Amino acid sequence: MTEHTDTSLHDLVIRTFATVEAKDLEAMMSLFADDAVVIDPHFPTPRMQGKAAIREGFRGAMSGMRSFGYIIVNYCESENGQCAAVETATHHVLIQGMKRTHGIMGVFLLVARLTKRFSRK
Repeated sequence: MTEHTDTSLHDLVIRTFATVEAKDLEAMMSLFADDAVVIDPHFPTPRMQGKAAIREGFRGAMSGMRSFGYIIVNYCESENGQCAAVETATHHVLIQGMKRTHGIMGVFLLVARLTKRFSRK
């Protein structure tokens, strides 16, 4: 069950997926803190720590994809708005034209200082 909520974290999740779908690396990177960590088992380096590593990982991913597509299937947010779990149905197309469709679960964690940063945008 997808529950829509109008929170800073929910908006951040939506903006993050939108920047990836647009293949707008710099807009995506503007959403991350300098000490952010991204863990994704589909990347050559599954644990990317810091903006430089995240930028490099996503630069490679974006260069190998013709398009990214995400539909949020389930969204759950903690009562304090500091973390969320997101399940998406993905519809990606590789540069070679092959389609990749599957579900992915992502977890977004924020600390208070980041929540304040994102709520100003």
